[in-house]
Amino acid sequence: MFESICELIPRDRDYPARTWRLEILRRVLNGNLYDALPYQFHDERGAGGEYIPLRHRRPSVRYALCRIVVEDSVALLFSEGHFPTIESPDRPVRDFLANLAHETRLNEVMIDAALRGSVGSVAIQLRVLRGRVFFTVLETTHLTPVWDAEAPDTLQSVFERYKVSGALLAAQGYAVADPGTDYWFMRRWDTEAETWFVPCPVGSPSASAQIDSVRSVHHGLGFVPIVWIRNLPGSSATGDDIDGACTFRAAIETSIEIDYQLSQAGRGLKYSSDPTLLIKEPAGADAEIVKGAGNALVVSEKGDAKLLEIGGTASSAVIEYVRTLRELALESVHGNRADASRLTAAASGRALELMQQGLIWLADNLRISYGEGALLTLARMVLRAAQVYPIRALGAPAGPLDPMARLSLQWPRWYPSTADDRQKDAQTLSTLAAAGQISRQSAVNAIADTYDIEDTAAELDRIAQEFSSDRKAN
Repeated sequence: MFESICELIPRDRDYPARTWRLEILRRVLNGNLYDALPYQFHDERGAGGEYIPLRHRRPSVRYALCRIVVEDSVALLFSEGHFPTIESPDRPVRDFLANLAHETRLNEVMIDAALRGSVGSVAIQLRVLRGRVFFTVLETTHLTPVWDAEAPDTLQSVFERYKVSGALLAAQGYAVADPGTDYWFMRRWDTEAETWFVPCPVGSPSASAQIDSVRSVHHGLGFVPIVWIRNLPGSSATGDDIDGACTFRAAIETSIEIDYQLSQAGRGLKYSSDPTLLIKEPAGADAEIVKGAGNALVVSEKGDAKLLEIGGTASSAVIEYVRTLRELALESVHGNRADASRLTAAASGRALELMQQGLIWLADNLRISYGEGALLTLARMVLRAAQVYPIRALGAPAGPLDPMARLSLQWPRWYPSTADDRQKDAQTLSTLAAAGQISRQSAVNAIADTYDIEDTAAELDRIAQEFSSDRKAN
């Protein structure tokens, strides 16, 4: 069914095949995959009386299973209670990055990036405007990266190219010759500048595009201010190494089957509430037949009237089938298959982890791409940009920052600890610290997320001051 729907989605041959595949996956994620189908689900006959097959009808029930899996995994990745802390032994660097994360609402940026990037890839652009840092999430459908041949993990440039109507360009202040014609919009980021090109009509050679000197910007950072994020390791749906694997690709066909089965079940329930009336030899051939409990049907002696009803076992079978399909789909993409109705009491964080092990494995893999691969790269870019431009965060200037400072991420627990969990942690950490097997700073770091301690060094200073005050008082 998925392939049949894809055949009905128009493909612009001026774009590479990768663009079309990413667009299809994006339709699945956003819930508008069926918009290409020409008929509603209740349309059984066309204008000429021909039968309309199910593959050409839009299902009336849509269960956004793929979107649910993506949102659940992203919530475990970058929600308020799961966002990591950027750590560094260099305290000025650590404090500045913490302030920057608050000012730029970095967790919101990363949530947006992880949602959009679930189709295979996403990009985040860094900009420095009037001393402030801004991050912008860019969809990669029309972006093409170029990697340094001698450093395959370093971007050499990123090129953007897509069609736009002349009327829209005219509204944006461009001087276009024909507003009714489509134009190529083109832009390129490299290590020294963000270059805009004058839009050229579709069909003209791209090599003839002229640089738009008014809109082009020379940043002089010495690196491409874009982080390219591959979603998951493995083969991508686009068939190249530009994108990573799609989070929900393995569940698309099953999700479509669920939508159509539920639509058919709904159709059967509607029919059961108003079944077809069959009349054999009515008394008056020209008499008007009005269905309803208050209207009697009079037939001849040999006549008969009955309702063509269906049994209710089919609906139950469909629901059971859909439940099985849902389990298989969630298992194929490592979604959350835990049933909250089976929990009779509050479970510990460890118990919840075991119940949702598949979803945690998925989020754990995403931590590599969006945490170590993206979040730390953005932080290093900011440190390098601070060597070129004066930058401030929360109104405070950055000051001298070491661009080579070591950075790491400290991730919180997957699920909040219960009172029993916290008591056991306190006993364990106290025993280890008293035995000299860990430092007090490591002990405080271990519970920092549980007790919302943002600055462990400041917390240790306050603890030392309280101990000193208690000793003097005694």
